[in-house]
Amino acid sequence: QVQLVESGGGLVQAGGSLRLSCAASGLPFAFSTYTMGWFRQAPGKEREFVAVISWNGGNLYYADPVKGRFTISRDNALNTVYLQMNSLKPEDTAVYHCAARPTFGVGFRSAQGYDFWGQGTQVTVSS
Repeated sequence: QVQLVESGGGLVQAGGSLRLSCAASGLPFAFSTYTMGWFRQAPGKEREFVAVISWNGGNLYYADPVKGRFTISRDNALNTVYLQMNSLKPEDTAVYHCAARPTFGVGFRSAQGYDFWGQGTQVTVSS
């Protein structure tokens, strides 16, 4: 059974930081072969791409609203992907989900391109 379990969310003031973690287990192939993404969904809005990291960390991409503030990383030995979020803004408030896909290629910004999803962790940024 595939499990992607996010943690690290919470309530933080604007300008603060949080570090999200996503621990993977039960994937059909080794975690180290998967491209991992972070998405977020605010109330009443579509799920949107935040960041992605390739299997070996060699390719990283970020959505424009988070560039320079968020950093995605992974530890393949721990089957875990992270999202360091700095200089948080109220508009970052959302449920953050991690997701896994087998390849890095075209479509990594689309939620439809991912095979496995976590349940999400709530991030709330107060002004």
